[in-house]
Amino acid sequence: ETTMNSTDLVPGDCIVVPTDGMFVPCDVALLTGECMVNESLLTGESTPVMKTPLPKGPPAASSIYSPEEHRRHTIFCGTQVLQAKSYVGAEVLAVVIRTGFCTAKGDLISSILYPKPLDFKFYKDAVKFVLFLAVLAALGTAYSIFILIQNQVPAWQIVLRGLDIVTVVVPPALPAAMTVGTIYAQNRLKKHGIFCISPPRINLCGKVRLVCFDKTGTLTEEGLDIWGVMPREDSSFLPIVHEVRCMSNGPLLRCLVTCHTVSLLRDQPVGDPMDLKMLESTGWTQETVEGVEVEAQVVRLFGSKALVVMKPPPLEDQPSDAQHTVPIAVLRRFPFASSLQRMSVLVKLPGGTPSEAYMKGAPEMVASRCKQESVPGDFSEMLRHYTSDGFRVLGLSYKPLAAVRTFEEAQEVPRDSVESGMLFLGFLLMKNLLKPETAPVIHLLRSAEIRTVMATGDNMLTAVNVARSCRMVEVGEPVVFVNAVPPSDGQPSALKFIPAESPPQQLEGSYQQEGCFPEQPLTHFALNGKSFAVVCEHFPDLLPKVPSLPPMHAVWAAWAEPLQGASVGEKPLGLHFSATAAASSQDTEKFAASCVCRKKLHESFGL
Repeated sequence: ETTMNSTDLVPGDCIVVPTDGMFVPCDVALLTGECMVNESLLTGESTPVMKTPLPKGPPAASSIYSPEEHRRHTIFCGTQVLQAKSYVGAEVLAVVIRTGFCTAKGDLISSILYPKPLDFKFYKDAVKFVLFLAVLAALGTAYSIFILIQNQVPAWQIVLRGLDIVTVVVPPALPAAMTVGTIYAQNRLKKHGIFCISPPRINLCGKVRLVCFDKTGTLTEEGLDIWGVMPREDSSFLPIVHEVRCMSNGPLLRCLVTCHTVSLLRDQPVGDPMDLKMLESTGWTQETVEGVEVEAQVVRLFGSKALVVMKPPPLEDQPSDAQHTVPIAVLRRFPFASSLQRMSVLVKLPGGTPSEAYMKGAPEMVASRCKQESVPGDFSEMLRHYTSDGFRVLGLSYKPLAAVRTFEEAQEVPRDSVESGMLFLGFLLMKNLLKPETAPVIHLLRSAEIRTVMATGDNMLTAVNVARSCRMVEVGEPVVFVNAVPPSDGQPSALKFIPAESPPQQLEGSYQQEGCFPEQPLTHFALNGKSFAVVCEHFPDLLPKVPSLPPMHAVWAAWAEPLQGASVGEKPLGLHFSATAAASSQDTEKFAASCVCRKKLHESFGL
């Protein structure tokens, strides 16, 4: 082990992450331990992110490392490690994968120093117009000089008349008129509290025709309110339990208590807002395992080391009919991944009992990883009912793991074997309310004839409900689900169009390469990330048709990948500046007002 300057690091070097944190000078992949990282410099999110070590075992050895795919195991350059904990060995180790401008921060700096050129049609037309006038002025000047020379006019008069022709053909007041128009636009924007430090961007803003929104935290409130839990018993669902603290001890309660990535930072719980709300609803608290004495107590109680210990609330704070006294140890966490649509944990109860695995995630994904006999027959019906009402629904499941009894054994278990053959437990229902300013913002954008698009990781039915609530979809406007099927077994790829108001079994129409695309006015299309990828790959001819349809079309990408959110806006229009991602409704309110002002201004200039 040696100490060296960070500028001398190269890919492949192994570094030690201090337990009290550090500013990361390069992109590194975490090998051991866990790190709480502040990524606000890169993502703008103030919530710290938990980083876990790279997976081990034969399945992991066959996969190729990718910074995007293994984002949960990668600490990016420019971010700050708030705290690091080592559970195997004495140090937290990470390996350098990228340095300099090849890092995530370097790519960000490069995009700032060398931005992509904007292909703005207005500027192209302006250059063509000026060139046309220049050619016309050159011809007029040449003809005038020829005639004046034949008439033996003095040289100084020939030069004067030639310049007169140039000033007449190319009006000198043209740049001034355009500048006055921009200044007038700036004053109008200033009245709405909008300030622009780059006036040429005003023309660019006036050409925006599409705004993409995220749902949670943008259109809706940042936090989620726990509505209740719907347990499963045998082959059916039980009534909703609204008070989670009143639940009896069992796998469902233990799943809510342990299946999260909440950590303690300076004795304060931090993590995903949804996980924080879920843990808060149970009343349980989390205790870190630090210090020799605490570790020894945990080993005596559970027979193994642990990442954290979940403790029940004091007896006086618990209902008399459902009191819990047994703590739970978390042995390992498999963090949530967008590509997997789920997360899971390995936990252990006191004594010599075997470990248990708990999983939560997208209901359809959780059900697909469970034994078929444990999934209720009315699963799809209940899921459709609650998502259509605007609830965010998560599926919960568990299974016992007799082969895992110690912390060391838990670190060797592959994730795929843990998250298979589960037993379905029930639904977790959460309510996500609209922000007060969302509906007025959407109304302003529609008044400016700007299309609004929602790209969310939530269920499509929930997204449709939110779209109707904020008037992104007006009353009476139909919504059609688009299901894209890739080619398989000699069959060509196809699109299926299913009306949202009809049962899933009713098929309205389909589209193949020889078919025709339905162009009913004011129809809103909803599709998930997989279908969008199939459309981009196998139906690229349809993408140009989307912006040519009526301007009030909306598209949802349910469970979209992080990069798909940007391509939802870029690919249909083919122009980077026409797809604007809104960070929040509050920021968009001013943007929408400026769009209305610019639309009126452009109409007055005939642009």
